Amino acid sequence: MAGHDQPSGQQIKTELEDARTEEITHGRLYPNLDVLVNKDYAETGQIDRRINYYEITDEDRTALRKRREWEKTSNLQETALTSPRTPH
Repeated sequence: MAGHDQPSGQQIKTELEDARTEEITHGRLYPNLDVLVNKDYAETGQIDRRINYYEITDEDRTALRKRREWEKTSNLQETALTSPRTPH
């Protein structure tokens, strides 16, 4: 959701299937999207009468950005700690 502009449930399903190399059923996807919306991690709206879009909230977009920055910093620190040292 975070990397897309108001993706539909079907677009999210396709992305998840590509990333996980397994089928994601509608019965599995939509209840989980509803949980994200109910917990205010995502917002939803209508594209048309049959199709909803989903969007990460601004607050959670900021939290996600901070998490990614932390992961990048942590990975750099871990790499520095575990890399073999070359003798001088």
